[in-house]
Amino acid sequence: MKSRKKLLIVDGYNILRSGSRYRHLQQAEDFTYEVLNKVREALINDVIAYMGRDYARAYVVFDSGSNQESDGTEEVVGGVHVVFSGANRSADTAIEKLAHDGRERGWEVMVVTSDATIQDTVFGLGVDRMSADGFSREADLLDEEARQEQGPRIARKATVADRIPTDTLAKLKALRDGE
Repeated sequence: MKSRKKLLIVDGYNILRSGSRYRHLQQAEDFTYEVLNKVREALINDVIAYMGRDYARAYVVFDSGSNQESDGTEEVVGGVHVVFSGANRSADTAIEKLAHDGRERGWEVMVVTSDATIQDTVFGLGVDRMSADGFSREADLLDEEARQEQGPRIARKATVADRIPTDTLAKLKALRDGE
């Protein structure tokens, strides 16, 4: 059976604003650039887990069109292409182009966004869509499955020997063994 080429495209900031899994991460009173980086990192890690073996390629696109210093370069993190749209270019445009190019190459494409305009545009291209909350629920399920796979942890019983200094323990063992 021939494997299908599947492409996952995630509307980064839309998911962080609209996805139930990420909204609480931004509620901190001291929302700083460091907090934003942690939230973006959490999303990227979820995309890495979600793409698993099903998707040959995944993109997370963040809008930086109003940042005149953004050159639109991408970085690959854990197999996920992280893209900040270039100056004067919206994430919407980048997402639509990725979806269009993927379909032109014969790939199955899934776009994750709650932006109705993007959803309508990519639907016209024959692309599947998933909402921010849909992705949040999927990521929650993956976390739960991972916890269950770890199974129960057996606690190691602490003994008196664990609390005795090693040199004293060695002397006691020598006495016991008649050395």
